[in-house]
Amino acid sequence: MSDKGGLHFEFDVDGGNFVSAGTASERVKNTLKQLGIAPFTVRRTAIAMYEGEINMVIHAGGGKAIVDITPEDIKIWLIDSGPGIEDIELAMQEGYSTAPEAIRMLGFGAGMGLSNMKKYSDIMEIDSRPGEGTKVFLQINLQKVQNG
Repeated sequence: MSDKGGLHFEFDVDGGNFVSAGTASERVKNTLKQLGIAPFTVRRTAIAMYEGEINMVIHAGGGKAIVDITPEDIKIWLIDSGPGIEDIELAMQEGYSTAPEAIRMLGFGAGMGLSNMKKYSDIMEIDSRPGEGTKVFLQINLQKVQNG
């Protein structure tokens, strides 16, 4: 992961546990605030990471979130061994969801997860194979001028 120095975090994300969902992104958000990172960048990072956490909670039976914060960027790896994504292009479409109705009744699974992750990061890469799980890489650059 990062060899430039900085902060490194690793979090376990529990599948099906909506009570603890968002704990990792909240911790990263608070750390970024303490570091004096621009509020717009803090918000982008928190949203992108939270969406990834929720996807692991809903679809993958949990996983791992790894975060490296350097003076240049924030890198996030979201890794699970769930069922994988059958059609990444389709899954990236806003509103597309494979969440069960019971999850939707809880207010989750609206089909905005992957599209929000892409929208709020500067780089997003997905590696997913059906039956083997999913790896998502997100990067949020810090050297950009923030307007919000």
